[in-house]
Amino acid sequence: MVLTHSSPDLLTIGKRNFHSRLFAGTGKYPSLKVMQQSLRSSGCEMVTVAVRRVQAMTSGHAGLIEAIDWSKIWMLPNTAGCATAEEAIRVARLGRELAKLAGQEDNKFVKLEVIPDSRHLLPDPFGTLEAAEQLVKEGFEVLPYINADPLLAKRLEEVGCATVMPLGSPIGSGQGLRNAANISLIIENARVPVVVDAGIGVPSEAAQALEMGADAVLVNSAIALAGDPITMAEAMRWAIQAGRQAYRSGRLPERTAASPSSPTTGIITEAKTKQL
Repeated sequence: MVLTHSSPDLLTIGKRNFHSRLFAGTGKYPSLKVMQQSLRSSGCEMVTVAVRRVQAMTSGHAGLIEAIDWSKIWMLPNTAGCATAEEAIRVARLGRELAKLAGQEDNKFVKLEVIPDSRHLLPDPFGTLEAAEQLVKEGFEVLPYINADPLLAKRLEEVGCATVMPLGSPIGSGQGLRNAANISLIIENARVPVVVDAGIGVPSEAAQALEMGADAVLVNSAIALAGDPITMAEAMRWAIQAGRQAYRSGRLPERTAASPSSPTTGIITEAKTKQL
């Protein structure tokens, strides 16, 4: 299909369409009020919710479910805090029930995180694949958080995951797209949406991810921990739109040599100048 300026540009995950390509987190905000205003400013249509933290009513999560209008925003329950596949599967099931309590009866989305490493917070590829296979069998739309591993991304796609979510750099690090080369390979080979998750620190990095061909980005810390989260959320919104438009437009091919912007024909030479 040839894309035109007027073509609808929806992101489809599973059976659901999204206009916004910015997914937001709900943790680390200074208050629920700031979170609410930031989500509105971002224009996002899907937010992650850490099931275990909501259940435990940990700091910043008490009252979270009541603070969001779930008729307008799609819940993405996540299995944050799970160190094994077994834990993640159990928490995913609880997340499905949490979405139902929020009024989203048909919500089978889950952001799958299996992270046994508490220091670097890097996802376990083996546990992630094991949990993904089981959750897909149970009818979940699985959005797995992974290292930027092209082979693992393809394997997760083959078992039926709805997206793949490679990290740009470690969670909350703000280091940007340290894994850009591998992310590009994942994008090139993927037949499901690619969502860059973790490490984005500023809007230009979010735009870069979309310019590369990523379908969306998930941002939490860069917004929630900014000096002004509400304004940063808006900046992320416009950066992602710009990155997506740039990708659809088709960038100028890179060249090894300079190429003049002005035409070279009709140039007045020194000889012509003397004749004048």
